[in-house]
Amino acid sequence: MGIYLSTPKTDKFSEDGENKRVRYGLSSMQGWRATMEDAHAVIPNLDDFTSFFAVYDGHGGKVVAKFCAKYLHTQVLKNDAASPGDLGAAVRKAFLRMDEMMRGQRGWRELAVVGDKMHKFTGMIEGLIWSPRGGDSKGHEDDWAFEEGPHSDFSGPTSGSTACVAIMRKNQLLVANAGDSRCVISRKGHAYNLSRDHKPVLEIERERILKAGGFIHAGRVNGTLNLARAIGDMEFKQNKFLPAEKQIVTANPDITVVDLCEDDDFFVLACDGVWDCMSSQQLVDFINEHISTENSLSAVCEKVLDRCLAPSTAGEGCDNMTMILVQLKKPINSNVAEVEQSSQVRPEIETNSDA
Repeated sequence: MGIYLSTPKTDKFSEDGENKRVRYGLSSMQGWRATMEDAHAVIPNLDDFTSFFAVYDGHGGKVVAKFCAKYLHTQVLKNDAASPGDLGAAVRKAFLRMDEMMRGQRGWRELAVVGDKMHKFTGMIEGLIWSPRGGDSKGHEDDWAFEEGPHSDFSGPTSGSTACVAIMRKNQLLVANAGDSRCVISRKGHAYNLSRDHKPVLEIERERILKAGGFIHAGRVNGTLNLARAIGDMEFKQNKFLPAEKQIVTANPDITVVDLCEDDDFFVLACDGVWDCMSSQQLVDFINEHISTENSLSAVCEKVLDRCLAPSTAGEGCDNMTMILVQLKKPINSNVAEVEQSSQVRPEIETNSDA
């Protein structure tokens, strides 16, 4: 799905950084796609004890992915401050809050700021920035849905984005995911998925889709969307009798929490442009092969993207690609060396989901 270029754009945006807990590197590449719809967020010092990493894979446009990269972590901080001690609940609220914030006059205006172009007459986001007032939120994020204006009834974008977030707080790693971007941890060289790809064919997704009045055709929700969970995609969230968690497509994330230990070397977040080409274990093996010979972690990420890029538009490797590699500094201060029984890391993980 999507329009391809005659030759791929292989120039990359790459970055490296570190703090006392982690080193990180990231890289993103447009590839064969006509536009770049991925976004990411890296805030190594979200607070004194917390690091935040996220990849957002947009579809139908880049506005939702860029909106999430700009605002999701701020909502996590806000919710966490309001209810300290329950980071998982704070993250879940932040995911669902993205849909709420993108509605109404303020949502319409902010999407225009992060997007490419908005039609002045219909208000339809087409994917250069046009906005009547710019993106000054004036500290009233929670009032967006109630701001009066010509687009007060804007129901939100029809485009959408996956969201895969990894939050490292002290010795714990929390992963929240909606969609088919993925987070994987390397423990003694073994790859363990910390998220589940939300495809419509999964039984738990299929059941919700059908109960909400949707259908699945050719592996796609209502014959169009190949994801069962995403932020945005408001056309699939119009049932006024159901909560956000039970809509045809939901932004409600699966959440997994693990205690980090000395056996953990690194974790990686990537959009499906990478996972379409490499399995979790193949990627971990590739990273282990190159991490000691490259002068930066972003160089390792760049090698992965080049490895995945298809030679032509036939087959896999034609998608946008974004990858974040986070290496844990040793020793990891942990009172619990093993993973908690309730969230044990294994290839088929048990996740916490309300959907």
